[in-house]
Amino acid sequence: MSNLVLELRQGDMMVVNGAAIRFRNRTRIELTAQARFLFGRQIMPPQEADTPARRIYYALQTAYIGEDSERLAGLDEARLRVAEFQQATTSEMARALLRQAIAYAECGRCYQALRLAKRVVQHEDAILNRPRKALPRMHAEVCAEPVGA
Repeated sequence: MSNLVLELRQGDMMVVNGAAIRFRNRTRIELTAQARFLFGRQIMPPQEADTPARRIYYALQTAYIGEDSERLAGLDEARLRVAEFQQATTSEMARALLRQAIAYAECGRCYQALRLAKRVVQHEDAILNRPRKALPRMHAEVCAEPVGA
């Protein structure tokens, strides 16, 4: 297993294994053990989960980085939200991405599920002609099951 080094700015947030951390100054950290984590703009606050696709992202986020008691409920919520979205959308691309996202989440690969959900959010924003909000930046190198999800 390789270590992951992250550089975070003052005020950045990070959630590691369900614990929120806010950085008071610019810092560089190295994760040396397995952890479920998101940082910076990857973390969607609850008030930004204001569309169907964003609610899916938020539910998957909870399934990934929530406290142990929240993770199963997050996955159940994601399944429900995906089923509703699947019925309402005419986009085969969105349906395929969400099928794969749920498959990833169900086998414990929630980071990959979030990457796919992000694409659905972007698609939804384009369809709704909605101004683009800052979306989480998901890096492939972080995706290699971030020091162990």
